[in-house]
Amino acid sequence: MRDVLRIANASGFYGDRFAAVREQLDGGEIDVLTGDYLAELTMLILWRTRAKDPTRGYATTFLHQLDDTLAMILDRGVRVVVNAGGLNPAGLAEAVRSLAAELGLPAKVAHVEGDDLLDRLDALQAAGLVLENLDTGAPLASLANPPLTANAYLGGWGIAAALESGADIVVTGRVTDASLVTGPAAWAFGWAREDWDRLAGAVVAGHVIECGAQATGGNYSFFEEVPRLEHPGFPIAEVHRDGSSVITKHPGTGGLVDIGTVTAQLLYEIGDPLYLNPDVITDFTSIQLTQDGPDRVRIDGVRGHAPTDASKVCINTLGGFRNRMTYVLTGLDIPQKAALAERTLRAHVDLDALDDVDIRLVRTDHDDADDNALATALLHVTVKDRDMGKVDRRAFAAPVVEQALASYPGFTMTAPPADPEPYGVYWPTLVPKAEVFEVVVTTDGERLAIEQTKGHREAVDTARQALALPAPTRQVTSAVEATQEGQATVQATVRVPLGRLVGARSGDKGGNANVGLWARDDATFDWLRGWLDADQFQRLVPEAATLDVHVHVLTNLRAVNVVVLGLLGEGVSSSTRPDPQAKGLGEYVRSRMVEVPAALVSR
Repeated sequence: MRDVLRIANASGFYGDRFAAVREQLDGGEIDVLTGDYLAELTMLILWRTRAKDPTRGYATTFLHQLDDTLAMILDRGVRVVVNAGGLNPAGLAEAVRSLAAELGLPAKVAHVEGDDLLDRLDALQAAGLVLENLDTGAPLASLANPPLTANAYLGGWGIAAALESGADIVVTGRVTDASLVTGPAAWAFGWAREDWDRLAGAVVAGHVIECGAQATGGNYSFFEEVPRLEHPGFPIAEVHRDGSSVITKHPGTGGLVDIGTVTAQLLYEIGDPLYLNPDVITDFTSIQLTQDGPDRVRIDGVRGHAPTDASKVCINTLGGFRNRMTYVLTGLDIPQKAALAERTLRAHVDLDALDDVDIRLVRTDHDDADDNALATALLHVTVKDRDMGKVDRRAFAAPVVEQALASYPGFTMTAPPADPEPYGVYWPTLVPKAEVFEVVVTTDGERLAIEQTKGHREAVDTARQALALPAPTRQVTSAVEATQEGQATVQATVRVPLGRLVGARSGDKGGNANVGLWARDDATFDWLRGWLDADQFQRLVPEAATLDVHVHVLTNLRAVNVVVLGLLGEGVSSSTRPDPQAKGLGEYVRSRMVEVPAALVSR
């Protein structure tokens, strides 16, 4: 029986590096190859493809990646587990079988289904489930348009059963990202459902590698320290029987695996330190990282707890239609030119009658610029409405164009008028696990029902009490006090960008955004956790001033994680921010000037 399972990742999103599958196979020995192709926004993209062709609704990229790698996969005995099935895992599984037949290869393909709840939403509501939005508390019945997709996040036990049935390739629909690792690990090591610590360790490993090269130096704050970042290798998790792991990559590939790159990814798109998964609650305050050699970081000490009795469900619906026009403003008097453009537009378009209007002046201009482009600013006007006619070319774009010869000097736009595009609304909710009917369709067509891991409603509170973690508040939630005694002495300070002291990684969780900031030494962390609270963060990010902000201290990672509720509105698809997925929010925070102890800067 093996003691280590080498699980490689080859995709962090739909559109990631196409060659990564081949690179992970060519680079060295691996046991399992995984790929994460799904995000909340991806489900809407796949809905559009399925609406045009009912046989689609899956990530076709994966199928094409198998064209020249399937023979190698089967020859080496590598198991492949991907969530590329999207809205049609059965369809992708059949497509893989057809490809294997064309190539004359004996591939055994299984798929996992049961995550799709769309056809059952009415029945669930009729049975008394409100399906309230986890962020706003609104009932699903309040949606203006009917849901387009509704998928429960499944755990890893269906994947484990599919592998146990002999599958070479396992295709799933919506599973949690970490399930792509917990499933194979549970299968390989024969874990029980109550092996909470082992499962939690696999969840952490899965969370680190699920975003591909983000674990090997991609999107890393200190990117200049990363060698050959032009083409970083993709990550590998060496998962051990006891649930510990080592994060690494193939020798000779670009990128970097160190405590910093792993910490950054651990902070990516998380909220409360108690990280919920269908199979286990993982305590992120228990994670211990150790540099285990060049490009090797050991993860151990992870503790897990029994999960809740509910499954998270991602619902997407059509929110309406969106259009945007961007004015280019050049040279002098930029604010006055922007004001004239807005007044003129309002004189011809009743913007107040629309569902949503976002007018944003982006000052990219420089004084006395030595290049024309460097003297320009952009005025973005984004409009949204449930009635497409209110934001189409005639109603919205034409009045903008008509200003061309009758407005501010130098009038021009970045693009000609366009038709409005539909946008989606993300609706996170919960359903009892008893209402999720997961099924594995094995390689011979047998249908195996997969029981959901039982949990209890108070599981989070129970785990929080066991760890002495206070309940979330607007300010700081932590296993330790966020301020230190005896630090009242006056220290000399200097004004520098926050990023000169700390790294950051940010991302989206539906309509919420998170920013994880971490220090690289104890002294800086002691200052960071005592300085950064909700009020301080709102000063750094003024657009969060009217929003709820939660701050979580993770002493074991020398990190502070900030969650901003509602920053992204109703989800990525509907957001009108220039950075709708909050990917650059962390770097924006790092760019802000702050007063810090001079001694820290000298370090």
